[in-house]
Amino acid sequence: MQLNRFYNFGFTLLIFCGFATGDIFAQDVQRGVVRNTANASPGYTLIAPFGGQQTFLIDLNGDVVHSWTTERNPSQAAYLLDDGCLLRTTKIPNVTFDVKGGPAGGIQKFSWDGRLLWDYAISSERRLSHHDIEPLPNGNVLVVAWELKTKAEAVAAGRDPQKIAGDALWPEVVLEIQPAGLRGGNIVWEWHLWDHLVQSYDPTKANFGQPADHPELIDINFVERPIADWIHMNSIDYNPELDQILLSGRTFDEIWVIDHSTKSDAAVGHSGGRSGKGGDLLYRWGNPFAYFAGTPFDQALFGQHDPHWIPKGLPGAGNILIFNNGSDRDERPFSTIDELTPPLAEDHSYERTPGEPFGPGQLSWTYQDRDRLYSQRVSGAQRLPNGNTLICAGETGHVFEVTTTGEVVWDFHNHLGAPADTDATDNAKNDAPSNRGGRGGALNGVAMFRATRFPPGYPAFVGRTFNRVIAK
Repeated sequence: MQLNRFYNFGFTLLIFCGFATGDIFAQDVQRGVVRNTANASPGYTLIAPFGGQQTFLIDLNGDVVHSWTTERNPSQAAYLLDDGCLLRTTKIPNVTFDVKGGPAGGIQKFSWDGRLLWDYAISSERRLSHHDIEPLPNGNVLVVAWELKTKAEAVAAGRDPQKIAGDALWPEVVLEIQPAGLRGGNIVWEWHLWDHLVQSYDPTKANFGQPADHPELIDINFVERPIADWIHMNSIDYNPELDQILLSGRTFDEIWVIDHSTKSDAAVGHSGGRSGKGGDLLYRWGNPFAYFAGTPFDQALFGQHDPHWIPKGLPGAGNILIFNNGSDRDERPFSTIDELTPPLAEDHSYERTPGEPFGPGQLSWTYQDRDRLYSQRVSGAQRLPNGNTLICAGETGHVFEVTTTGEVVWDFHNHLGAPADTDATDNAKNDAPSNRGGRGGALNGVAMFRATRFPPGYPAFVGRTFNRVIAK
């Protein structure tokens, strides 16, 4: 439940303001690099536009220094690995669950020179991967996927039947895939959201309890929209020091942390692993009303994307950086880049006063520009070695770099990528629910999921030659 559920006038005003202040997004802009200063963090930026079938590596002048061309259309995530390989999601049609906004179904790995090394599908009548993946240090890949639950299964688990549209529900599962050959893969670890539910609707059904007493569980009846894509998990990240996984539940307006140190059988339950809590949530932040530890006025996240731990060795290491899309804010839609310091204890648990929301109550750093930064869908941010932050307003293909004080030191409006075809735009345009504020419509061909800057000394670049040698 959000503020706009209580105040129809406020929601109407929010939509009006989204149109009234969104002119900049409709205007033609100069494409390419429009600002490149000496304070920009050196390196090369990976972008995978939704239009066309290419992934690009560009320099600070906006010139393409390398690219990969693939047969399948891109889906969402793309990663450049240390060895120079490209790991990306790709779309495989699924007639059973033809959901809009993030479907993938496939994972592909390409060598630096474009050879297909791995082509793995998670697309069946009962399971479909979507949105994001996360490469692990051991070579395995974490995958977010939907899994089918019938209406009968949902009701038996305590779901209010009035909150089920159609005959199925598709909650989330996290899979760790060990690649095997060109098209094979072994599931070596898995976590199912369905194993960690609570509900106060029906005492005769499973999972009965008070959500306020169980912040470690997900309330099966906390529903923003009664459709099959209940959670819309749009991001996954891994922290090797903590052996924990960070997830983004868009329709809950929350981030969640779970323990990866469990075995799969322990991840089913509520004990085991380094945390001693099995597969239960270790931490959650963004919307305490989702577990009755606050009111809708305490909501801090609004349709967020790309929450991740800032990696070791970078300014702010260990903090969580989030692109807070902002399409449900109570004034008018605007995006922010929010950095928070989670209340991590020495034993890697998360401190919380019983009955109170998880902290922190204040952000460690935030960036906003209400006149120019708003992306209703997709998007991300990245902390750079010099302390600057790279921001990707994915909806418009705008990638720029800011200092800690908010000065823009590098500014790029994407012009790469062919016009998005009907399939690509239809699959992307509903990433945000239709009842959110702001502008609707399909993403265009220059839009992207996120962008990532790599320093010149990144291992993938060592000895690589294009029209020049970019690293030694």
